[in-house]
Amino acid sequence: MTLLDPATPAAPAEAPSEALAERLLRSAARQSYDPEVDLDWEAPPVPGLWWMQPERMSLYGTPLWDRLSEEQRITLSAHELASIASVGIWFEIVLMQILLRDAYAADPRSARTQFALTEVGDETRHTVMFGRAIAAMGVPAYGPRQASRRLGKLGPLALRGASAYAGILIGEEPVDRWQRELMRDERVQPLARMVARIHVTEEARHVTFARDELAKSARGLSRAQLRWHQTLTARVAYVTMRSLVHPDVYAAVGLDPREARRQALGNEAYRETIAWMGEKVVPVLEEHHMVSERDRKIWRASFLMR
Repeated sequence: MTLLDPATPAAPAEAPSEALAERLLRSAARQSYDPEVDLDWEAPPVPGLWWMQPERMSLYGTPLWDRLSEEQRITLSAHELASIASVGIWFEIVLMQILLRDAYAADPRSARTQFALTEVGDETRHTVMFGRAIAAMGVPAYGPRQASRRLGKLGPLALRGASAYAGILIGEEPVDRWQRELMRDERVQPLARMVARIHVTEEARHVTFARDELAKSARGLSRAQLRWHQTLTARVAYVTMRSLVHPDVYAAVGLDPREARRQALGNEAYRETIAWMGEKVVPVLEEHHMVSERDRKIWRASFLMR
């Protein structure tokens, strides 16, 4: 059954999912943020602080990194964070379209419908928050490259059921792990840390919801259906993780974007960072058979698997 299909009566096995949605709604009522008032948008940056963890940056440990001054490295951290945040905006908009598509014909009395719409409200605030943060940093909103943008337009149409929620988890959980570390790092600017804290708090509910939807959607798939969802999931992983850092960020510190991109993709430290970001989500996807050996090359190219 797809999310909240009103034409199909809920079987007894679905009751726990409805109860879960009710708990998530109560959690949202207790702990949600308004970035408009909960962030100090007027506070100036603290001199000498980073915008993200230097060890998690794409060039950390490369010959190009060694050539940069401390000031250039900090500047690059702002541009990399802006790239990740603007890709987050792109992803959240795709996610909202998926949720709204599923809720369109759903029963509005259902707690699951109500939480799906609550999540859309959360994601709307997150995209505005990311946009304001990028503007406050005074750097470009890079977003994904054009090829990824074109694929993103197809996402809400192509991704359904298991692959939709597997894709949502790929977009949410790796960034969640990265932000949990960032928000505790006192070397990082207060604005970046608070943005991460707000996002982590509210995304935890979204991850719980998506995991439950994936578990339901993956049950009872035929071999052909499963293979289709596996293929889509692998490609979402590749596009999402390869899109995080736009090559143009490197030009901000005087580096050649093509050479910097080459060193970043070959950087063992950066590959380890992406694999670390995916350590929680990949086992979940494997548990629900969303990862196939046939797609191992694509998964490795995404850096989520070694």
